[in-house]
Amino acid sequence: MIRKLSIAAAFVLVAASAQAQTPPLNFDQAAYITCKEAHAMRPEARKALAIFLAEHSARYRGVVVPDGEMGAQLGHLVRGGCTLAPDAYLFTVVDRAIVAELPRLAKRK
Repeated sequence: MIRKLSIAAAFVLVAASAQAQTPPLNFDQAAYITCKEAHAMRPEARKALAIFLAEHSARYRGVVVPDGEMGAQLGHLVRGGCTLAPDAYLFTVVDRAIVAELPRLAKRK
């Protein structure tokens, strides 16, 4: 009986781990991923998720997500925010980074 429970628990952990490896398919799912959960994802999936959330936030704020040095600055702000608050939602951290850099971002046309 105990062996059956441990096997079932292992399947649940494997399923949760596999779910943590794949990025969400829509904003409603992506908005509730914490920094800790994002950190458990593969680097490509985590980057795609962060870009998706940054583009959503930038559209709402009326700016464009920059490339190059300014984009790297936003990435550093997000990394720092997630380091300080790993249980925070990644979208909140990304949005606050964009708000912090709002005066320096190009307006959307």
